[in-house]
Amino acid sequence: MINIFKETGAILEGHFLLSSGRHSNRYMQCAKVLMYPDKAEKVVKEVVEKIKHLDIDVVVGPAMGGIIVAYEIGRQLNKRAIFTEREDGIMKLRRGFEIKKGERVLIAEDVVTTGKSSLEVADVVKECGGEVVGIACLVDRTVGDVGYPVYSALKIELETFEPDNCPLCKEGIPYIKPGSRK
Repeated sequence: MINIFKETGAILEGHFLLSSGRHSNRYMQCAKVLMYPDKAEKVVKEVVEKIKHLDIDVVVGPAMGGIIVAYEIGRQLNKRAIFTEREDGIMKLRRGFEIKKGERVLIAEDVVTTGKSSLEVADVVKECGGEVVGIACLVDRTVGDVGYPVYSALKIELETFEPDNCPLCKEGIPYIKPGSRK
């Protein structure tokens, strides 16, 4: 799996502000993998092999990073695939999407680091009466427990820093913010 990320230029090096608010010297830009349908299919198939035993009714991903991942998991499992998006900073279901009471939901992401976006989606699922069965992602960067089982194509540990303790900031290296969270 790591070779697909390398071949597509998805592993970036520099100074990055992550969606979690933490800083890192590396960033996994999964969009570089997902822009190739054959590679997306192959990487997601690795995840699907780990979740095919789960009883899933619907796959939901947060916009932006989870949309294609949710779709491709849904396609491979022949399940409904929808997405949440932020409206005035709050994660919501829009566009007529719904989760019915009692439905078993898999959350799909590109990268999970702190689980912040996934937990926002989980709140939406619970508000609708659904049950979260797990989190599926291309890249698992988690260090601790995010509250749900995480199924990934690739588990990778990349160093992250609190902004106040970031050595890259101390060196005066400006950061870039490649993620979609504002």
